[in-house]
Amino acid sequence: MDIISQLQEQVNSIAALTFNTFGTLQRDAPPVRLSPNYPEPPSNPTEDSANFADQPKLMSAALVKAAKQFDALVAALPPSEGGEEAQLRRIAELQAENDAVGQELQKQLEAAGTFPPSFLHSFLCRLGLGVNV
Repeated sequence: MDIISQLQEQVNSIAALTFNTFGTLQRDAPPVRLSPNYPEPPSNPTEDSANFADQPKLMSAALVKAAKQFDALVAALPPSEGGEEAQLRRIAELQAENDAVGQELQKQLEAAGTFPPSFLHSFLCRLGLGVNV
């Protein structure tokens, strides 16, 4: 797999980890009193409460590990040659080359679609459709 695809996969992995982390924290976090004006939230002790303290640490470690892997992939990217100006020149060259190839293809398509009248007459006669062209 090329480096760009690996970077895309890593971004997807980070996004999934983040989504799951926030969802888990939202679902499992114990209630907290936001203001003295509100009543004390009901206590809901369960056996999972002991595991909740470990969950944020484990999920944070997974996110940090994924971020470090992403950084390592970015560091493995080949250096850009000549800076931004050189890249813009190269893009312009590639665009000009693409335009030239596109024009040549268009000419070939037009040439392939145009038959001389004598060819059409001969072709129609062979089909038994002797039409004067």
